[in-house]
Amino acid sequence: MNAIRVKICGITSVADAHVAVNAGTDAIGLVFYAASPRAVSITQAQVIADSVGPFVTVVGLFVDAEKAFIDDVLANVKLHVLQFHGNESREFCEQFQRPYMKAIRMRPELDVTQAIGNYPGAAAILLDAYRPGIPGGTGETFDWQRVPRAATRPIVLAGGLTAENVALAIQSTQIYGVDVSGGVESAPGQKDTKKVEQFIHNAKRA
Repeated sequence: MNAIRVKICGITSVADAHVAVNAGTDAIGLVFYAASPRAVSITQAQVIADSVGPFVTVVGLFVDAEKAFIDDVLANVKLHVLQFHGNESREFCEQFQRPYMKAIRMRPELDVTQAIGNYPGAAAILLDAYRPGIPGGTGETFDWQRVPRAATRPIVLAGGLTAENVALAIQSTQIYGVDVSGGVESAPGQKDTKKVEQFIHNAKRA
């Protein structure tokens, strides 16, 4: 599996979803975290998810959400994968009967291999930059040399990726996929068509 997978996260409109899909994304991300400028309501998410067709993976992002809220989202929005960006335990992540991706923030002192091992049932592990108090979307990179080369789960790279650095990131890490949000925006929650197209083009060529 050498072909890189791309996820465009923080989609807030049908128009932006179609930009990403037409540019060749493999997945879109919908943010269910009220503190994020990219947060969507269940109603918004339902319309977006229904608009992308059956061959695009729709990922729902949660940050320490209540089980009842996630159940409500799942009852109304066609999500294929759940993405957990908080301090969720393995047991919490596994109770929804959906493939899930666990985000791990790359704190300086973190034992990455051990952290990945805490989620053996994850469909993938997302490695993101660390900034205290911010669960994601920092726009910052981290030292890509810390990405394990023989991880037990597929690795998705996030944090500060742009069209300009995504090829180098992929070549430096040999990961499964990349996840971008702010790096392809004209403003928080508003995707820039040219940036999206260039990002996906550069990622797929890498």
